[in-house]
Amino acid sequence: MDDARTQPKRVTWAELFFDLVFVFAVTQVSALLHHDHSWAGAGRALVVFVPVYWAWVGMSVHADTRDVDNPLDRIGIFGVGLCALFMALATPLAYAERGLLFGASYYAARLLLAVLIFRGGRMALSPFSVAIVVSGPLLVAGGLADGGLRTGLWALAAAVDLLTPRLLRSRLTGLRFDADHMPERFGLFLLIALGESVVATGAAAASADRLGADVLGAVAASFVLVCALWWVYYHFAADAVRHALETAEVQTDIVRQVLSYGHLAFIAGVVALAGGLAEVVGHPGDHLHPGTAGLLFGGCALYLTTFGYTRWRMFRKMSWTRVAAGLVVLALLPAAPLVPALAALVLVAAVAVALNAVEFAVVRRRGGL
Repeated sequence: MDDARTQPKRVTWAELFFDLVFVFAVTQVSALLHHDHSWAGAGRALVVFVPVYWAWVGMSVHADTRDVDNPLDRIGIFGVGLCALFMALATPLAYAERGLLFGASYYAARLLLAVLIFRGGRMALSPFSVAIVVSGPLLVAGGLADGGLRTGLWALAAAVDLLTPRLLRSRLTGLRFDADHMPERFGLFLLIALGESVVATGAAAASADRLGADVLGAVAASFVLVCALWWVYYHFAADAVRHALETAEVQTDIVRQVLSYGHLAFIAGVVALAGGLAEVVGHPGDHLHPGTAGLLFGGCALYLTTFGYTRWRMFRKMSWTRVAAGLVVLALLPAAPLVPALAALVLVAAVAVALNAVEFAVVRRRGGL
């Protein structure tokens, strides 16, 4: 029998249960964005999403670098999940009366993670210790503040969390990650976001006064678009991420640049897209508000162009087909408010489907299929 240590690390049932909390969290962030389509609203939604996402990233790093399939770590996973649930409950009114609940829940999640990480030893300088000394207190302080000061403190906390792995790179280069487990974890979170897009369209259709051909057509076009975006990642890119992590000399660079940062952009794009899809399905015959068009076209463009960044970070090559598709979507944005919402959605879906067809043909011509 092979040594168990040589076997790929699998995602535990506790981790999968933990992810269910983030289905709700992503829905709440999407709802926050749905109610304020402005640039300021998008910025505020991103500011509250980063702590939610970073709590998930912290737990995923812990689960990858330690054996968590034991009673103590399962309880710890559930505890962090409860904190994330409180954050999700606070999200719709995070900039109103639930700010302290949001900030305190994040801090509690980071404290629990620190206990799990540092138990049995001394606290070391790492993203986990920085979170409990700097970003966690900033989130709590922001929850106690009002207005622009709250937003500023939370934005600073988000920046600290995102920049800390880069600033501490030299201390993290020795970490080793499982090349199967870690990409799977981030792929699962992206799947949650794509699922939220389906939920958003379904909820909008279910609340419509009638399920006419226009609403059903919008649901079908939305589903085709989400499927096409799924295909771009899971058929073409997921294996590349796994290969890059497996062969990287410094695995923490791939985890930080491609998984943590890159997937934040992927997921943010999909969450924005979900807000736009809900509006289209709810009012397929109307012309899109510029803000809604920005969510739909901008979210899709962000998702597609991010592949250019991740491919460059992994292989020093550019994903020209995906970047080009993202730029085409952006080029279509000015025309979006001039046509019915359903027609605008069909344009975006057509670009995503065409991208997959082109890439399929390229791979087949090169003998990859």
